[in-house]
Amino acid sequence: MTGRLTDKVAIITGGNSGMGAGTVELFVSEGARVVIAARGEEAGQALADRLGENAIFKRTDVSVEADVKALIDTTVEKWGRLDVLFNNAGIGQPDLSPEEFTVEDFNQVLMTNLGSCFLGLKYVTPIMKKQGRGSIINNGSTAGVTADGSGPLYSASKAGVIHMTKVWATQLAEFGVRVNCISPGAIVTPIFWGGHQTQSAEENEHRAQRLTEFFEKTLLNRAGTVKDIAYAALYLASDESRHTTGHNLMVDAGLTVRMAPQSELLESSITRKKEISG
Repeated sequence: MTGRLTDKVAIITGGNSGMGAGTVELFVSEGARVVIAARGEEAGQALADRLGENAIFKRTDVSVEADVKALIDTTVEKWGRLDVLFNNAGIGQPDLSPEEFTVEDFNQVLMTNLGSCFLGLKYVTPIMKKQGRGSIINNGSTAGVTADGSGPLYSASKAGVIHMTKVWATQLAEFGVRVNCISPGAIVTPIFWGGHQTQSAEENEHRAQRLTEFFEKTLLNRAGTVKDIAYAALYLASDESRHTTGHNLMVDAGLTVRMAPQSELLESSITRKKEISG
């Protein structure tokens, strides 16, 4: 522990698994008090219990306004302030052709991935303005900046997150509130196969290993881990990034700097799915 977040209070949505859980653990180890927000109660409460008095769990569906408001209220009632919001929660979506598109798909993906960021900002902004400081971190994706083989609705939602980060940064700068984004790529998480709760622990392990081997073909010859995202979030949450706002931090092992034909990207996506499934 180096205390980079000593005395800071943070909310991490989607904090019960994957990148969120990894960030929760790192933030607590660096001195923060953290509210874990997620729908999965069992995993979220177990993580809070394991981390002790500086972590609590609050069941939250980030696509529901009342849940988000209750999350913010609970945090301030518990610890009296709110310094960091990491809008990490999100859902994946398979690649769809235009004729397969449904309004239900649109509403679910866009509200969960993009709408949740709007809701979070709506309720934390008055608090951070009053404090005269705060750090808001949104979880984007390489899919938001390039056609990487991800589904169109997922890609659109992440492009929206990235651009709105820049708009919010300009709106809130005068109040001392910073807004930044992290765009992961080539990170081994269960989102690639529908979430850790959809498979047995053994199958999750096997799929993670196969995805790790696939991502080792990146420019850096290694697959990304949840800790890579957690450390990026730590920087943006800490005072070390006090001169950084409106930034989209790419944590992708150089994936977005290497151009490839669409056919190759689609073939890569299909190969990835096959390798995960075995």
